[in-house]
Amino acid sequence: MENKDQEKNSLYLKIMPYLEKYGILLLLVIMIVVMHFLQPDVFLSWRNVTNVFKQISWQSMLALGVFMVIVTAGIDLSVGSIMMLSLMILAIVAKAGAPWYIVVITPLIAGFLCGLFNGLGITLLRMPHPFIMTLGTLYIFRGTGNLISGGTPISGFTDEVRYLGHGRIDLTWLGLEKSQYLPVSLVLIAIVYIIFWIFMNKTRTGKWIYAIGGNPNAARASGINVNKILVIVYSLCGFLSGIGALILAGRTDSGYPNAGLQSELDAIAACIIGGGEFFWRKRYSSWSFCWCNDHGYFKKWS
Repeated sequence: MENKDQEKNSLYLKIMPYLEKYGILLLLVIMIVVMHFLQPDVFLSWRNVTNVFKQISWQSMLALGVFMVIVTAGIDLSVGSIMMLSLMILAIVAKAGAPWYIVVITPLIAGFLCGLFNGLGITLLRMPHPFIMTLGTLYIFRGTGNLISGGTPISGFTDEVRYLGHGRIDLTWLGLEKSQYLPVSLVLIAIVYIIFWIFMNKTRTGKWIYAIGGNPNAARASGINVNKILVIVYSLCGFLSGIGALILAGRTDSGYPNAGLQSELDAIAACIIGGGEFFWRKRYSSWSFCWCNDHGYFKKWS
């Protein structure tokens, strides 16, 4: 009897690490199988799958930014408001008749500056926790966006501006039908996630980010400039929100004041359910995207 109990415990200990790491992927697969069983003609169709990927594209950018912040044992509640402000600035610049390349760069700069503001506020003002700073900027950025836009939507962007969110890669050369295309936003997600995976796992700064999340005092004692790294992290988080604004502008062909409302909750959920933890143990950025995908399917079919 004792041998059987020991074997069960041993099997449990062997399986748990894999469930911890790949559980979200297993959940995604189960959900896809169930939904395909309920809607066999529609759910796994090319049109539906590409539509879901387009829907989660801007959310994936927010989730990746929040993931980096959570790695440092912090939080950013303002990502949705940063995206909204960046989107409204993009719309105003586009309406003013600026060249498309200026319009494209504008939300990236706006998002970066908003993130920089968060990072400097947290470090220079010595906030006890980033929750306080980012909760304040959540309202500041969204209020600023409403102020500069007058609270009204602004639409009508050029095709170049809309390309990242609305563009399609033709796959007819592979023998597929014209309706079976690859969204440019999906390719962008893949590129950005690969770049940030390399940044987080293969660079010195990325390893310092993990070190700060593990123990900021130990990181500071080992010579890491903690404040500088935190400013970089929050600036990159804002920059990714700016990319999200650019994608959303392409999808909707509009800048509107309600953009990104409560999207910070989806971003945080994607990170936490996808493997990120406020108190450092293990963090898996790739599963954050899996949860965004899972969440996108759920929202579409619920």
